[in-house]
Amino acid sequence: MKHIKLKTINLRGNPALDERWLQDVIADDPTILGLGDVVLKDKERIHRGLGRLDLLLQDADGHGRYEVEIQLGATDESHIIRTLEYWDVEKRKYPQYDHVAVIVAEDITSRFLNVISLFNGFIPLMAIQVTAIETSEGVGLQFTKVLDTVRLGFLDDDEETSEPTDRNYWETKRGTKQTVALADRVCELAKTFAPSAELNYNKHYVGFTIDGRSLNFAVLRPRKGALNVDVKHSQTEELDTALSESNLDILDYDKRWGAYRIKLSKKDIEDQKEFITSLLSKAFEQRKSG
Repeated sequence: MKHIKLKTINLRGNPALDERWLQDVIADDPTILGLGDVVLKDKERIHRGLGRLDLLLQDADGHGRYEVEIQLGATDESHIIRTLEYWDVEKRKYPQYDHVAVIVAEDITSRFLNVISLFNGFIPLMAIQVTAIETSEGVGLQFTKVLDTVRLGFLDDDEETSEPTDRNYWETKRGTKQTVALADRVCELAKTFAPSAELNYNKHYVGFTIDGRSLNFAVLRPRKGALNVDVKHSQTEELDTALSESNLDILDYDKRWGAYRIKLSKKDIEDQKEFITSLLSKAFEQRKSG
């Protein structure tokens, strides 16, 4: 097959392909960034005293948000600062979400990578390089993740940051009595391999305690129509295959927190209780050992 050399073009300085054009293309289909199943939450979001956030994206299931700043040409210090400022404001206003700062630029310089690598691990920050390719039909865009976020520690590694609440909060504010009852059922499954397992109610998630101590091998989030479960296990081909064949409602793997995400109904739990128990048990053993 004949090899065709692609013609790349610079967006910076091109009057027809300016930053607004790039912003509109991403807003029209945010999944092209490679962040998973994300949707547009807002564009040109006003932050008083700071300016306008280019794009605010959100996981389709509402689990995480991405504060995206776009820059044509090479990255510079001002964009680092502005991106982090937007991320900080959004995180403080909406702490119930997992926030990630994202910088999209044509040229991610080595100096830039050195600087932002100092933040990564403390601030979830991603750098994505965009390349414009000219074809006979128009201009195509290729997005390459140059710097990914470092996976953060387990939720129970710093329990003083958790805000304890009670069962009633989840039954009335975040979920329903029916979906909290699903959390009870999952806990019953956990008791088959960890008899002392109990639910631990926090403001943003329902975790587990083992022998009275927090051990979040999985976290539960009762919603109005289902129970979202994050199973804390490293991603493996074996589990990927097993989950894809399970007929459960599987969401994208959460690389930031290292978790398989599943949306469960009452029928799912009863029909697939052996599989769910096995998955939870694997996560429990991995968490306990490491």
